[in-house]
Amino acid sequence: MGIEIVGPEIEAKLDWIALTEAIEAGHRLPRAEVADSFLRRGGDTLLTRSAWIDGLGLAIKGATIFPDNPKKGIPSISGVVNLLSGSDGSLEALVDFVLVTKWKTAGDSLLAARHLARKDARRILIVGAGAVAHSMTEAYRAIFPDAAFTVWARNPDAARAFADATGATPAADLEAAVRGAEVIATATMATAPILKGEWLQPGTHLDLIGAYRPDMREADDEVLRRARIFVDARATTIPHIGELMQPIAAGVIADSDVIADFYDLPSGSFRRESDEEITLCKNGGGAHLDLMTARYILDVSRTA
Repeated sequence: MGIEIVGPEIEAKLDWIALTEAIEAGHRLPRAEVADSFLRRGGDTLLTRSAWIDGLGLAIKGATIFPDNPKKGIPSISGVVNLLSGSDGSLEALVDFVLVTKWKTAGDSLLAARHLARKDARRILIVGAGAVAHSMTEAYRAIFPDAAFTVWARNPDAARAFADATGATPAADLEAAVRGAEVIATATMATAPILKGEWLQPGTHLDLIGAYRPDMREADDEVLRRARIFVDARATTIPHIGELMQPIAAGVIADSDVIADFYDLPSGSFRRESDEEITLCKNGGGAHLDLMTARYILDVSRTA
C-alpha cells in the first residue's frame, strides 16, 4: 500500500463521539512518548511535535507559524501530520494539519465533558469567537443536542458573527452569562484571568482551552480553589501552562490537587462525583492526542 493522503474531504465522515472513544482507547495503551522542538527565524517559527505509542505507531506534526502571512493574503499557520508505522517505521499517511488540529482540540474537551459535565446540562457558554469556539459548538452538540448556546467575546462584532453562524445567543455581560451557564468553554488568548470563581454556580463544568504558554491564564485563583481539577495530560499542562503553573507557584493549589488525567480513565477516577460540585478540565493538548486523532481519521478514511 502506498502513502495515503487524507484531506478535509473526509470530514463529513467523522463522528465526534467515535473520536472520543478512540482517544479513550488510546489511553488504555502503553503511555505515549512525546517530544516538541522549536526552530525560529525572527518572528517565524517551525514547531515539530512527535509522539510514539505502542499499538498506534508514530506521528510527527510539523507546523510553520509565520505571523506576517495574512498581510500577503495567506494563512499564518501551515503544516502536515505524518503517520508512521509502529512495526517498521514506514510512512503510512499524510493527514491534513488543520483537520487534525480541529478535531484533536475539540475532541479532547468533549471527552472530558462526557465524564465531568452533568448529563442534564442544557445551558452552554462559549467564551471566545474564533475557530476553536466554532469547533466546540459542533462537538458539544454531539452530547448535548438540545443545549442552548450563549457566546461572549471581547469584540461584540465577533460575538454577533459567531451567533449568526452557530445559532448561539450573544451575551453582553460575561458575569451574567457565567452565572447562567452549566457548561463553560473558554477559548481565548487571554494572558490575565477573565473568569472569576465567585461567578460559578454549583454543578458547573468548566473547560479551559485557550492558555498554552506560561504567561497565559483564563481563570482566576478562586476558580482553582472552588473546582475539582482535572487535566488531559499532567505532562503537557502542569509544568508548562500558566493556568496551573502560576497558582501552584503562588501556593494557591498544589500539584496534588490535580485529581486525574486521561490516563486515569481506566481506573474510574476521572469522573464527576456529585451534581453540586464544580469540575474543571484544562485542555493542554499534546502530540499523543494528535497521533490518536490522526489514526482515527486515517481509519475512517480507509473504511469510507
